Amino acid sequence: MVAERAGVSRATVSRVVNNSPTVAPELRDVVERAIRELGYVPNLAARSLVTQRTDSIALVLPESAARVFSDDPFFPGIVSGVSQELEANDKQLVLMLAGSTASHERIERYATAKHVDGVIIASIHGADPMPAALTRSGVPVVLNGRPMSAQLDLPYVDSDNRGGAAMAVEYLLAQGRRRIATVAGPQDMVAGIDRLAGYRDALRGYDRRPIIAVGDFTRESGVHAMRQLLADDPDIDAVFVASDMMAMGALRALRRAGRRVPDDVAVVGFDDNDTAPYAEPPLTTVRQRVVEIGRQTVRLVLAVTTRPVEPVILPVELVIRESA
Repeated sequence: MVAERAGVSRATVSRVVNNSPTVAPELRDVVERAIRELGYVPNLAARSLVTQRTDSIALVLPESAARVFSDDPFFPGIVSGVSQELEANDKQLVLMLAGSTASHERIERYATAKHVDGVIIASIHGADPMPAALTRSGVPVVLNGRPMSAQLDLPYVDSDNRGGAAMAVEYLLAQGRRRIATVAGPQDMVAGIDRLAGYRDALRGYDRRPIIAVGDFTRESGVHAMRQLLADDPDIDAVFVASDMMAMGALRALRRAGRRVPDDVAVVGFDDNDTAPYAEPPLTTVRQRVVEIGRQTVRLVLAVTTRPVEPVILPVELVIRESA
């Protein structure tokens, strides 16, 4: 019907619909006018057979639904950034949770069957085999976070986790704090590993002894880790906490232990999520740009099929509030 209304061949209509650069501008205008007049909507399934594209990108979160839909602002921030950038590029978001072995297998089958044009994987734990499996099948993959294995040569977007942690600890040292502990993040995640390394870097320059407890980026783990630190070394006067969610738990544990913040123990977090200014007291923290991480991962996954891309490391900054 569109071809008849425009007075052109079906092949010309197909080229216009699929944004072919070979159509003359005047013909494109005629076809697009006919499409508007007829209210024509392209058959996306048929279009994908011609273009070999689905115009969809999968965002895979290797976490349980309970964790993704908890009150942790990290996941909404990533989803927001990814969806904003995809919308700006007229692409669709396919959100997939991979909290079990069965879900990993399902996602690999879906992606390798070419139902999406690329995959973004965030929040990777340990030596997750999914990125390598998808890459072997020819699916473009971009990671949120540096790969755990040096053998996994994939493009990624990350924050300067190590530098940001060192910045936080150096600030505490400059404030005269002498016994600085840390609540580290999980050591099967790059962010947890790098932030602990940054903490060690800063202390090493001042010949200070590390005092370490490990959490899992949740508020509850921050409570337990802070209690452990106080039991192990009651004289600590500062703590760098590797996420704001854990810092909220640490603040609660310090209040219950009768420690004043920042008078007795200064606290610095990492993230600068939406809850940080409303903590008691407002939280000094390292700001990372989570929404921008999401946007940058989309830019990489859209570019990786056409040209080589380099990893993107986004800068961080220290936001000074009342907790330190």
